[in-house]
Amino acid sequence: MHSVSVKNLTLKFGSAEVLKNLNLDVEEGEFIVLLGPSGCGKSTLLNCLAGLLELTEGQIHIKGKNVTWAEPSERGIGMVFQSYALYPQMTVRGNMSFGLKIAGLPKDEIAKRVERASEILQIGPLLDRKPGALSGGQRQRVAIGRALVREVDVFLFDEPLSNLDAKLRSELRVELKRLHNRLKNTMIYVTHDQIEALTLADRIAIMRGGIIQQLDAPQTIYNRPANLFVAGFIGSPAMNFIKGATVDGGKRFQFGNVSLDLAGYEGGAILDRPKAILGLRPEHLTMVDEAIAGHTIPAVVEIDEPMGADSLVWLLAEGRQMSVRVPVEHRPAPGKQVHLRVDIAKASLFDETNELRI
Repeated sequence: MHSVSVKNLTLKFGSAEVLKNLNLDVEEGEFIVLLGPSGCGKSTLLNCLAGLLELTEGQIHIKGKNVTWAEPSERGIGMVFQSYALYPQMTVRGNMSFGLKIAGLPKDEIAKRVERASEILQIGPLLDRKPGALSGGQRQRVAIGRALVREVDVFLFDEPLSNLDAKLRSELRVELKRLHNRLKNTMIYVTHDQIEALTLADRIAIMRGGIIQQLDAPQTIYNRPANLFVAGFIGSPAMNFIKGATVDGGKRFQFGNVSLDLAGYEGGAILDRPKAILGLRPEHLTMVDEAIAGHTIPAVVEIDEPMGADSLVWLLAEGRQMSVRVPVEHRPAPGKQVHLRVDIAKASLFDETNELRI
């Protein structure tokens, strides 16, 4: 039995189809991240799971129970919003316990749950403060704590860290991961930030236009993207893309005056695809001084961006702009003629017509 199961879900606002025949199964205790650009349908899907939107078609099951038409309070979920949604006139203790009081739980049980959640989130000293006296990170912990005290099966997070500064986001990412490891509850998390997705998720569902493009483990999505959109969306800086042609029965990739040997490519059969797009991540390219037939691309250094531990170098190769990561001590001077060695085993090839991975 899946913890959460979405079956043939379609959602329309008038004539606009926002979610399109979507299917998703989430395992017990799994941390799933819904990732994609603005307008892709990820928050809409989360709101459907929470019962805040009425489906056009399809079903939602939570812990084996059909909750498609159930009220949010009957679904066994706890939701954490981007905006915190705390009651400003109540203390932290009051915010965390309010829902339990409405549900009619005994006072000693409420106190026990609030104490446990505040200990887990390390907000015990803040229980008698009001939200106005808290920092953004503290408010978000309280919002998480309010969901935590409900002791539900599934937690839903709608971009909970997007209002925080970069340092605090990094710290709370670690706290969320630690929280999941401790509780083992199912968590479904919406974000547009790929770093959050890659660091938090057991699996990532990348969405575009109301459709899940790929659902897989973070490293699988990063190393073997299912299509051109996924490849371009995941990775910072973005993957380098080169349009060209596969020739000689799929044995070589030809563009401009460059011919790369495709022996060792792990994607699959390349035959009968006269046009393809080669994807190369910046860290999978190496700058060398000498050309190696079939394995290097000639390039000219344009600029470099020091990034602390390494440097991102931008080059012009056969009229195309490309980027490569290099150790900061090996930063080349602008205008230098170099060669980019390609690790074809880590490359990605996409069909130019349907943009699917080859």
